[in-house]
Amino acid sequence: MPFRNDKINLELFLNPISNNIIYKQGEKIMNRIYYFDHAATTAVDEEVLREMIPYFSYSYGNPSSAYTIGRQNKMAIHIARQKVAKAINAKPKEIYFTGCGSESDNLALKGITYANSKNKKHIITTKIEHHAILNTCKTLEQEGIEVTYLNVDKDGKINLQELENSIKDDTILISIMTANNEIGTIQPIKEIGKIARKHKILFHTDAVQAIGNIKVNVEEMNIDLLSMSAHKFYGPKGVGALYVKEGIDFKEIQDGGHQENGKRAGTENVAGIVGMGKAIELAYENIEEYNTKLIELREYCIEELQRKIGKIRINGARKDRLPGNINISFLGEDSSELLLKLDEKGICTSAGSACSTGDTTPSHVLMAIGLNNEEAEGALRITLGKENTKQDIDYLISNIVDITTFK
Repeated sequence: MPFRNDKINLELFLNPISNNIIYKQGEKIMNRIYYFDHAATTAVDEEVLREMIPYFSYSYGNPSSAYTIGRQNKMAIHIARQKVAKAINAKPKEIYFTGCGSESDNLALKGITYANSKNKKHIITTKIEHHAILNTCKTLEQEGIEVTYLNVDKDGKINLQELENSIKDDTILISIMTANNEIGTIQPIKEIGKIARKHKILFHTDAVQAIGNIKVNVEEMNIDLLSMSAHKFYGPKGVGALYVKEGIDFKEIQDGGHQENGKRAGTENVAGIVGMGKAIELAYENIEEYNTKLIELREYCIEELQRKIGKIRINGARKDRLPGNINISFLGEDSSELLLKLDEKGICTSAGSACSTGDTTPSHVLMAIGLNNEEAEGALRITLGKENTKQDIDYLISNIVDITTFK
């Protein structure tokens, strides 16, 4: 049984940010942070943290050990696996815990390719995937695998006919993300899965941005493999999962022990896995209410920016879009300067993927949907979360209006 943790004093673990005060070397430097970058990461929920804490100290046994505290941790992992599986309508034995979403993507693409590459040497993906997919594909191309990169329309959606026309006799895998991390566009996953099943091709989806934000049912959506990451839905960093439909063979990409049914070597991150299980459970308890709130805040923010600043462009689909995603180009502005000025006001946003910070080239996603350099360079990504309020949005809008050169 899991250890009792009701006597743990969370104040020992929580950052002073929880009190809306930021300190540096004991000196108060900011009243609060206005956080609008939930696509990059989220704060660990306090209930999640409470679940995790015992596994850092009181229950420290190696899950592969035969004695009691080892077996207890093995059971804790099993319970977390059940929670993750339930959230996406999978079986617990179809869930493999990893270190992050990027590792899950690597394991999916390389694992399937290496298990099938003697006879099949072709993968289909899109031009707007996360770099965890795109760079993995580049590596596979260097190893002799052919990759087709599908175009997207102005909203960031693929053309289903182009997908079907791209299928070859030696196509191993189709890998298309559920929802884009920059522009929030949701792909027609169920229809993509149908095409894959029709041609007896495996279908993987990077659902890192989707899990915790929209409902995902792997059976109804014809998904064979799915990647996720805990820190995108108020769980801890450093833990992810890969769903692989029962009966699908894939090869491990890391040598070592026999953890995760021989597919992911290394002593399990028990605290992280427990946290992921609790986080995904909480995420789906009130998903409809959560989505309704974020959509209302998103639409309010867009409408107010359109009203107060005329020269803007909304990037991505307006209908099939993640509830909390806003990607806007402020024409004539430099997003890097906007970010710095907003940061001075305690506002956290981004110009695109958190994994691309420091990259001065225009976003590959924005270029793929047809933006020119000026439009791409002025793009700001605002992603909302459960702690955001209408007052937060008003503060954000007020500062954007003050900062931008056109009012």
